[in-house]
Amino acid sequence: MDISRSTLRAIGAAFAAVALLLAGCTSGAASPRTASPTKAATRAALAAYYEQKLSWHECRGGAGFECATLKAPLDYARPDDGHDLKLAVSRKKASGPGKRLGSLMVNPGGPGGSAIDYLQSYAGIGYPARVRARYDLVAMDPRGVAASEPITCLGDKQMDAFTQTDQTPDAPAETRSLVASYQKFARGCAARSGEILGHVSTVEAARDMDLLREVLGDRKLTYVGASYGTFLGATYADLFPRRVGRLVLDGALDPALASEQINRDQTAGFETAFTAFAKDCVRRASCPLGTRDVPQARERLTAFFTRLDAHPVRTGEPRRLGESLATTGVLAALYDEGAWPQLRTALRSAMRGDGSGLLTLADLYYERDGDGSYANLMYANPAVNCLDLPPAFRTPADVRKSLPAFQKASPVFGKALAWSALNCAYWPVRPTGTPHPLHAKGAAPIVVVGTTRDPATPYTWARSLASQLTSATLLTYNGDGHTAYGRGSACIDTAIDTYLLTGTPPPSGKRCN
Repeated sequence: MDISRSTLRAIGAAFAAVALLLAGCTSGAASPRTASPTKAATRAALAAYYEQKLSWHECRGGAGFECATLKAPLDYARPDDGHDLKLAVSRKKASGPGKRLGSLMVNPGGPGGSAIDYLQSYAGIGYPARVRARYDLVAMDPRGVAASEPITCLGDKQMDAFTQTDQTPDAPAETRSLVASYQKFARGCAARSGEILGHVSTVEAARDMDLLREVLGDRKLTYVGASYGTFLGATYADLFPRRVGRLVLDGALDPALASEQINRDQTAGFETAFTAFAKDCVRRASCPLGTRDVPQARERLTAFFTRLDAHPVRTGEPRRLGESLATTGVLAALYDEGAWPQLRTALRSAMRGDGSGLLTLADLYYERDGDGSYANLMYANPAVNCLDLPPAFRTPADVRKSLPAFQKASPVFGKALAWSALNCAYWPVRPTGTPHPLHAKGAAPIVVVGTTRDPATPYTWARSLASQLTSATLLTYNGDGHTAYGRGSACIDTAIDTYLLTGTPPPSGKRCN
């Protein structure tokens, strides 16, 4: 199946915090340490990190990108205990003309998405020329992600099996099997990742960003964060409001929501995105979900998933396409309306017995390469999520109680997404965060961007975050897909470029179509 470059970027780089098929780890929690040092000793130890110098060199592959390694403490409460992390950094220097405005840090979301990959494959060459001319574009893989001390949990064959686990258990034995798969994933996480599992929170990643800001020589942070990257940016602003320069938070998360509400809202978001896809599909004679209306399309897709649950179809390789992988493939394509043609083709083929197209989409979501190897996105994702917030559910019984609400949010995806939210119940490290609003009092103007039919970060979240941050302006894109900047709206791009180059935010309430 032909996947366009823009679709690959949208699917592979800007995932939200959806807990799809992710399991936590069960084993011993990180071991406690002894008495905390004094505040003065902590400040003195941190000073050495803030005063470090980066040693830049040409990145592998060249193309004008430089790479370096930033040293950060594993535990910011005990920065003098000798436990350091090595965090990968990359940049592309301002190309000119015009006066250099400093560094522009970027993060594509996830959590677990590689910021360096995003910079080198898209932002460093695809951001508007006038922005690239004035800023050094900079990316740092967050702790636990990609090239920065990556979290790992399973071997590739084990991960293949995990992604095929039945996510819609219909009997006690299937429920036990699902829980067992989470626990197996869990044991792998604990065995392979160790102490870093307790130190990959968003707060710690935001503190790493402040280290990098200082080491780069920037008095204030300029930043574009997408999806989960908005939570990272808003957390930074709340921690260091006086160090905020120009922040763009695109496809916003709502930090005040508990995990169950987040998962339920995202379930409704995917239903909204599917409705938009179905409305477009049924107008076409070749639509595999019928040509009548959205309810018919919904019924046909649900029936198709049910058939796959009992009878997976061939894919041209040993893996067969069952309900779980098919659901993942459909959800992946709903991140960007540019993937709708591929989704129609993949569904049509799968309904005729060839699941290779949907499997390709699912593999893009899971960052599975053609050689069968997985990137660490799906390991870092729960590591961050389960540390940031208490679990949505603690037992299978909790999930069953929630099913009516999830299925009301989405008759198609509700059951699978409810069960996938059980993952953090098995995490080995206690959560360090709680849901709470972020205000960033005293920060410079911040731009929050929301897309009205965003599947993964519903528009209501952008409105909520903009209302929480005391200096925020909400910029609205009336359209489909996940995030808005750089996705074809001249209105959105002009507003954001102007803000980045001049510091002037768009007018309050500005909407783009």
